Amino acid sequence: MTATVPAATPEVGAGRMSRREVLQALSGLMVGMFVSILASTVVANALPRIIADLNGTQTVYTWIVTTELLAMTATVPLWGKMADLYSKKLLIQLSLGLFAVGSVIAGFTPNVEVLLASRVVQGIGAGGMTALATIVMAAMIPPRELGRYAGIFGAVFGVGTIAGPLIGGVLVDTSWLGWRWCFLIGVPFSLLSIVLLQRTLHLPVIRRKVKIDWLGALLIITGVSTVLVWSSLAGNKFAWASGWTALMVGGGLALLALAVWVESRAEEPIVPLDIFRNRTVSLTTIASILVGVAMFGGTVFLSQYFQLSLGKSPTVAGLMSLPMIFGLLVSSTVAGQLITKYGRWKRYLVAGAATMVVGMLLLATIDAGTSMLLLSIYMAVLGVGVGMLMQNLVLAAQNDVPAHELGAATSVLTFFRSMGGTIGVSALGAVLANRVATLSAEKLGPLTGGATGGEGSTEVPDLSTLPAPVLKIIQDVYGTATGELFLVATPFAVLALVVVLFIREKPLHTLSGEERRAKEEAAAVVPGAH
Repeated sequence: MTATVPAATPEVGAGRMSRREVLQALSGLMVGMFVSILASTVVANALPRIIADLNGTQTVYTWIVTTELLAMTATVPLWGKMADLYSKKLLIQLSLGLFAVGSVIAGFTPNVEVLLASRVVQGIGAGGMTALATIVMAAMIPPRELGRYAGIFGAVFGVGTIAGPLIGGVLVDTSWLGWRWCFLIGVPFSLLSIVLLQRTLHLPVIRRKVKIDWLGALLIITGVSTVLVWSSLAGNKFAWASGWTALMVGGGLALLALAVWVESRAEEPIVPLDIFRNRTVSLTTIASILVGVAMFGGTVFLSQYFQLSLGKSPTVAGLMSLPMIFGLLVSSTVAGQLITKYGRWKRYLVAGAATMVVGMLLLATIDAGTSMLLLSIYMAVLGVGVGMLMQNLVLAAQNDVPAHELGAATSVLTFFRSMGGTIGVSALGAVLANRVATLSAEKLGPLTGGATGGEGSTEVPDLSTLPAPVLKIIQDVYGTATGELFLVATPFAVLALVVVLFIREKPLHTLSGEERRAKEEAAAVVPGAH
């Protein structure tokens, strides 16, 4: 049994929120979720054009995605910890404000360096939204009833993910707008969400004396960042087996080991280590890392494949992602409804993990000649698997921890899933850059110079400037390299399936997080009263 948190006087609301009140409160939350989803998807189809305009390389392409993921990953535990201590509404509004600031800077960026810095600010804001949206939902809604609202969550996720690439493609293809509006478009949505949250979200704030472990937070952020920077540079800027690898990996692991030591002694740790004594939390955390590596690491480069290998415009590339999104939307909504109706959830985790493995294997067969029909089927299969798996991993963990650890458990899962995704994007991006450079050098030989920026170059080519014979080879190179990426990512999906099989199913709670917290604190206060 874990020690009881020193209790202050709980300010408990007058009973459970009605469905109408929950839906009103979810309005601002869902707009915020839409913003964070739109942020990543709207930029996806613009990246090839952004890289061409700012004279970036394949490594920069990867880093535009990675910097936001890295900032989001590194700050999620801090947001989650603060959610257990401070006003959740104020924290969400703060995260949305940071995101809006980052978006404005990105929209007016003069070069790659400023763009990368703005993505860090966006990532910190997105980290807050990612962690806090799920925490707030758990605070308002019992686990048994979360499935009832999964359709709303799934619809917002689907619309944001579907609309993002389409909006991004249209903006890029519209001469009087351009790719800068892919960043600026999120600003009004962020401001709207802040206003809606102020008017509709009313959660009790439990006030108590707190100490945030800033040293632990700094060590975690620095250690994780060091490892992730290494994973994006290794195999490209320096060899995997090199002095730089030893220095960065060794330094990063040393910092993380020191973070564990500091956290074990902190009065208010950022990541409560005893939470990992819970088998469900530990297993769902491992599964989340593996899902992040497989899912983010593979799919983030699909838009580049559509445009560089298949020669599609940004708008068409956005349309081509629809099968995966529809698969995800349908499976997450149906699974959520069935979980609410029958109270059983493990079967959907297992089915989702198995389906994800199949989808990854199918996508590992793609190349520049893959038909649209087959590609759509493969992506739909992957989407169905991910839809059943990702959100239900969070549900399983939230259902198995005390209410006062809901924020920590949720942020831990989000943190490790994002870290897995960041590692996947960084490492697989380095693999892609290396394979593209190698295959280009092999197939083009002396023609490589001048066509793609020099033999072994990782510069992303502008297809419109390439002569027809070279264009065909470059398309084949990107098609082959992308298929290989999914093959590399598949073992992580297989390991996720194995881990999910060992998660023990437990009945879902029928009380919301706030009701459970009030009950736990009342039980702690009465016996210990002096």
